[in-house]
Amino acid sequence: MNRNFHYLISGEESGSTIREYLRQRGYSHHILTGLKRSPRGIRLNGERVPVSRILSSGDFLDICLEETDPSANVVPVPMELSILYEDEDLLVLNKPADTPVHPSVNNRENTLANGLAWYYKQQNLPFVCRFISRLDRDTSGLLLTAKNALSASLLSAALKQGQIEKTYLAIVQGQIDETGTISAPIAREAGSALKRRVDFEEGDPAVTHYQLLAYRPDPDISLLSLRLETGRTHQIRVHMLYLGHPLIGDFLYNPGRELIGRQALHAWKLKFYHPITGKLLEFQADPPKDMAGLFSEF
Repeated sequence: MNRNFHYLISGEESGSTIREYLRQRGYSHHILTGLKRSPRGIRLNGERVPVSRILSSGDFLDICLEETDPSANVVPVPMELSILYEDEDLLVLNKPADTPVHPSVNNRENTLANGLAWYYKQQNLPFVCRFISRLDRDTSGLLLTAKNALSASLLSAALKQGQIEKTYLAIVQGQIDETGTISAPIAREAGSALKRRVDFEEGDPAVTHYQLLAYRPDPDISLLSLRLETGRTHQIRVHMLYLGHPLIGDFLYNPGRELIGRQALHAWKLKFYHPITGKLLEFQADPPKDMAGLFSEF
């Protein structure tokens, strides 16, 4: 898969090197290294040049990001995908529950990466695994992936800077206040490779904002929307347990309170600026039947 970018150098941009110009536009050191090795990677006014070349007003700078090698150990597997948006730079999917995102020791051919590898293969394109947002296996909803190295670099930076807004739906045990904010650091549970816990001494900062959408006295459950300022592993699940309102169906943090066969968590809304065009993009995925069936509001 090739992605081509064309830049016309303005008077204000003249005098800088190609390296400086591209770094200001989000090209990482790793990307620049690949471009320098590629015969078509960097061309100035049609000529292959080094990144140390000084730019002048009116120059045409052409960049070609080439990809020929797919991600190793991702076997293409036919899979029904719910793709909500796709262009040259990114792809937004609605992930079903009970679907891992990345291959692992026990999940070699049943992951979203396997399905995307097949989707790319049908187009004779190499699939490189670049998921920007992360979802647990049993969490459903919106998932963002980058289609080239530059969009991945820019989206990853936006995520770290809190510029990708993610809103979740969760169903929790008990009746909760209408709005609130949980600011409680999260650390790994001692002796466990999976579980996390609130730890004010050793944990990483974690902030979750929540709003009550509906309450059902029977069976005493609340529907919440939640917005994250940080993206710690199991953040919503751990924060709601800390608040005394764990997610129903969460076998890890709330065993015995099932109602549905997974933790009741859904990535509902996604809002961010396109890494290349700068256009504001907003997406919403309705919750699946197992969550929607518990509240008439859906």
